[in-house]
Amino acid sequence: MHAQEIISSHPDVRGQVNDALIRCIEECFDCAQTCMSCADACLGESNVMELRQCIRLNLDCADVCLATGSTGSRRTGSNEELLRSMLETCALACRLCADECDKHARHHEHCRICAEACRRCEEACEGAVRTIGFGH
Repeated sequence: MHAQEIISSHPDVRGQVNDALIRCIEECFDCAQTCMSCADACLGESNVMELRQCIRLNLDCADVCLATGSTGSRRTGSNEELLRSMLETCALACRLCADECDKHARHHEHCRICAEACRRCEEACEGAVRTIGFGH
């Protein structure tokens, strides 16, 4: 990913990047892709009806991660209150999705992989939220 490089080149940033937020942006976009792929894989399973909630949470998490990654990538102006809220919501979406995917991980490798990606993103969002509004 190019988040570090592109954000550090922004005229309002002038090289002063928030490393925790950069990690979070990258994890958000990775998690969104993983959740979309997991939902698609769930749709291909023979027991798709048992995976309905997993699919729902995959898609919700993907949407929230995309929005959070996009919001975090914007450096012109400031909207720290919204960004903090987005990061907190993203951490919640990731936790819910990971918890559901964990229920299916023994039988579906894609769910195991997705749960891991969601946990990484949840952790990154929690780390980033602690840096917003504190001089970073």
